[in-house]
Amino acid sequence: MSATDRGPRPSDVTPGARAVVELALRSPRRLGRVRLVCIDGPAGAGKTTTAEQVVALLTQQGRTVAVVHLDDLYDGWQGLEGTLWPRLSAQVLEPLRRGLPGRFQRYDWAAGTFADWVDVPQADLLVVEGCGSARRAADAVASVRVWVGAPDDLRLARGLARDGAAAREHWTAWMADEREHFARERTCGRADVRLDEEGRVVVAGPSPDTPAPGRSGLA
Repeated sequence: MSATDRGPRPSDVTPGARAVVELALRSPRRLGRVRLVCIDGPAGAGKTTTAEQVVALLTQQGRTVAVVHLDDLYDGWQGLEGTLWPRLSAQVLEPLRRGLPGRFQRYDWAAGTFADWVDVPQADLLVVEGCGSARRAADAVASVRVWVGAPDDLRLARGLARDGAAAREHWTAWMADEREHFARERTCGRADVRLDEEGRVVVAGPSPDTPAPGRSGLA
């Protein structure tokens, strides 16, 4: 989907979102003509809010921006692994790398199945937001990898406030899956920018032992 002109007031934009935009605009394009910004971190940490602010800032600067929320690509509550990355890669990243528009099938959480198709246009920047967006397979094509973190109790409270108390079992299972994923992928340690739950910059730059980007993770 394309960004709109509307966005948060300047006073509402966090320092972290501004830092992400500044870094993105001076980083090289690695996805064809597109700069890819991956906003990762555990569920309920504030990734969507950060993404909205980043998109608003970029749009206000006259950049064209496309956004993909991984909530629209997970195959349900067990969808962090499995076919997620192969589908994102084949349907969105690889076409954009070749100068073509992308197109992915959106998951309908209520129906429990994949439904309509969503177009992803060629743009100056692509923001991919969601748990698993900055896995190692993204290193070769991402211009900026962002980690947004928050305490577990706060994240769970936010999630249940949004999804209802009946979703607690799903949330606790998802939190276990994401812990395993992040430990394996070293997502936080590889991030170019790390933010806290208030959108403040915790640290900029990957940890010293983080390897340089390797081969492409595209399908």
